[in-house]
Amino acid sequence: MGNKFKIFFLFILLLIVAGTIYIGYKRVNSSSLPKEFALGNGRLETTQVDITSKLSGRLLNIEVEEGDIVEKGQVLARLDTNELQAKLREAKAYVEQAKQEENYANAIVEERESELKLAKTNYNRTLKLYKKRSVPLSNLQNDETKLKTAQAALLAAKAQVINAKAVIKAAQAKVETVQVNIDESTLYSPIKGRVLYKIAQNGEMISNGGKVLVVLDLKDTYMTIFLPTSQAGLVNIGSDARIVLDAIPHIAIPSYVTFVSPLAQFTPKEIETQTEREKLMFRIKVRIEPKLLEKYFEKIKTGLPGVAYVRLNSNTPWPKELNNLPKSVDEK
Repeated sequence: MGNKFKIFFLFILLLIVAGTIYIGYKRVNSSSLPKEFALGNGRLETTQVDITSKLSGRLLNIEVEEGDIVEKGQVLARLDTNELQAKLREAKAYVEQAKQEENYANAIVEERESELKLAKTNYNRTLKLYKKRSVPLSNLQNDETKLKTAQAALLAAKAQVINAKAVIKAAQAKVETVQVNIDESTLYSPIKGRVLYKIAQNGEMISNGGKVLVVLDLKDTYMTIFLPTSQAGLVNIGSDARIVLDAIPHIAIPSYVTFVSPLAQFTPKEIETQTEREKLMFRIKVRIEPKLLEKYFEKIKTGLPGVAYVRLNSNTPWPKELNNLPKSVDEK
């Protein structure tokens, strides 16, 4: 009895699977659409944006929950910055120290300039006396040496000023670097969307590039379908399309083609006849109009199954059953 029950159960299961496949096949192939239209089954998909941490550190707090709608620029999470704050204070102290060293170097320059001025005066006076034969040559040579020494000392002092300025710039750059790291310890949403997953939890250590959240870019919602060669060859980027979801079969959602694969997805090992070439299927990406997504932002649900219809000839009007558009949609 046990084996008979199992066989009967498997038979019923096979009937259900076969029925499902047949219904799906009939749905796609029994369409009364004109030949100027193509259709394919798919599911709504949305671009996922990973929110990652540039720095390693302890996750202090996640400000949002899964399912929350977030705005562009909204704070999503914060990392502990106590260590960075200490480094910032240290870097600022180095800046102040470097500025004091620059002030000291400038004071040395003023002193060396005064010494050089005195050395020039003494040299010029000795030179005049030497020409009048009032002082020996040794006195002139001595004052000349003092003048050259004063000139070299001034150049060295000015070099110290330049070095001090460079140290200040390096210290300021360190301050800016630490400040940037502090700023980047707060994670913001780069888009308006919905939180899909929380990858990490409060208190966890995050590594460099560690993923914290996944946010759905609801404005980039689309459906991927596959069309045979005969139809894919007539599809262009920007071609008009409509998406009908199983959940709301009476509404046709305005869309357009944003991608046509340059390569076939299902290719026979050897293509010899026209019939075999028809087995080639090309991936088509149909995106919902962003303005419409903005209007129904909070109602967008990814993963919903449906059918995408693509108009192959822009001069052919849409059939009546695909002309029932959402409210407040302006047709192109």
